[in-house]
Amino acid sequence: MLAVHDLVVDIEGSRVLRGISFEVGGGELVCLVGRNGAGKTTALRSAMGFRKPVSGSIRFKDCSLLGLRPYQIARMGIGFAPEESEVFGELTVAENVAMPTWVCPNERTAAERLNEAYSVFPNLRAYMDRGGQALSGGERKMLSIARALALGPQLLLLDEPMEGLSPAIIPSIVAGLSNIRAFGHAIFIAESNIHHVPDFADRLYVIERGEIIFAGKPGEARRNPAVVRVIEGVSPAAAAN
Repeated sequence: MLAVHDLVVDIEGSRVLRGISFEVGGGELVCLVGRNGAGKTTALRSAMGFRKPVSGSIRFKDCSLLGLRPYQIARMGIGFAPEESEVFGELTVAENVAMPTWVCPNERTAAERLNEAYSVFPNLRAYMDRGGQALSGGERKMLSIARALALGPQLLLLDEPMEGLSPAIIPSIVAGLSNIRAFGHAIFIAESNIHHVPDFADRLYVIERGEIIFAGKPGEARRNPAVVRVIEGVSPAAAAN
């Protein structure tokens, strides 16, 4: 579905991504894990057209995304929820969720898309008339993901969906991700904390200093000393004890 190969991206003269490659298949949940500054957000923003690569390819359903604007990529079937959530504070929760149905029509009706979004995070129904500025951090995360889902995408790109949240909220986010996957949507998540990777993830990529150093099953990552050093922040010797 999404195939990124040999992607190189510079920001203000500094090389941030150094020829990374990753893939997300239909219906899969795939995670990109790395420390802060490793290049995770740049990878997602490049796929969405916010960053122009120096070289490499980004293809979605065998169509190149290079040179397309974010709104064009969204209309092709990719939803994006940024780390900052970027909820419209002056709009209500209902208006925030409904916005994609106003600007991105597709083969599914607005009602179908909204019903799916609210079924993933049913708590949002209680806040439909509340302004976006009145939400907690966890509620904004849910709203941001629900809004991306209301686009009716085939693939969701989620940047740090659990970063900075209360441990009491994280299970609700994980349950929402499980529901999204059950609906048949593919999900690509960037996370800095390996412990936030859902147990049902299909595949894991680990990025360090702009390079992919591991690709495989999440359980396999913990048996690789170099990967453990990155994802756990401890030495390989300590990880083996």
